[in-house]
Amino acid sequence: MSNLSKFYQETVTYVHHWNDTLFTIKTTRNDGLRFRNGEFAMIGLEIDGKPLMRAYSIASTNYDEELEFYSIKVPDGPLTSVLQHIKVGDTLLVSKKPTGTLVLDDLNPGKHLYMLSTGTGLAPFLSLTRDPEVYERFDKVILVHGVRYVSELGYRERFERELFNDEYLADYVKDKFIYYPTVTREPFRNEGRMTNLMRSGKLFEDIGLPPMNPTDDRAMICGSPSMNKDVAALLDEYGLKCSPRMGGTGDYVVERAFVEQ
Repeated sequence: MSNLSKFYQETVTYVHHWNDTLFTIKTTRNDGLRFRNGEFAMIGLEIDGKPLMRAYSIASTNYDEELEFYSIKVPDGPLTSVLQHIKVGDTLLVSKKPTGTLVLDDLNPGKHLYMLSTGTGLAPFLSLTRDPEVYERFDKVILVHGVRYVSELGYRERFERELFNDEYLADYVKDKFIYYPTVTREPFRNEGRMTNLMRSGKLFEDIGLPPMNPTDDRAMICGSPSMNKDVAALLDEYGLKCSPRMGGTGDYVVERAFVEQ
């Protein structure tokens, strides 16, 4: 069992397949698990007596009683090729010490917080958009979610309706939260790559805010490595400074943990 002693063994309570490529898992949560909203854990399965683990942002908040994870299905992915078949009642391994760079503590104070995500890079923002402290710190919280197809806009209902009707969060989000989904390969109200929409100014016009500047704006980035790099380069052009790798705060933070699963 020594291989598994670093992990909690949680029981799967819910599985939802959004489409052919995306799914959500919920599990029990050990009372001992502590994390900051936006952090990730290593999760996985015991295969042939050994843990097969990958980094996943925790999509639930630190006050939720269950854990939630949002995953892509990679056909030949060592973990997701197996994980996508998980069922209620199965066991999921979860590391005991979550970590990560997408945390409020690493950002300088500012007026507007941009959460910039593609695909399942949305996961940490599922947690952060339900964190009252985010709304206490910023006047506007803008979630930008870029995908290829409309069916990949997971959790859209939450951002368009549920948050605004949430008994606990409604007062926090009502004048502050802006959801901006964008699609690249199908007709949609917002079309195109996030970087192009930012560079052209269309994104800022659409949400009624000025282009980003280092005095007012802060950002968190989570997506594919190439997306992270492109968006970070654009934020650098705007004059924003990335938080240092070895502690300290910055104008934006990037989640560096993820590769294809």
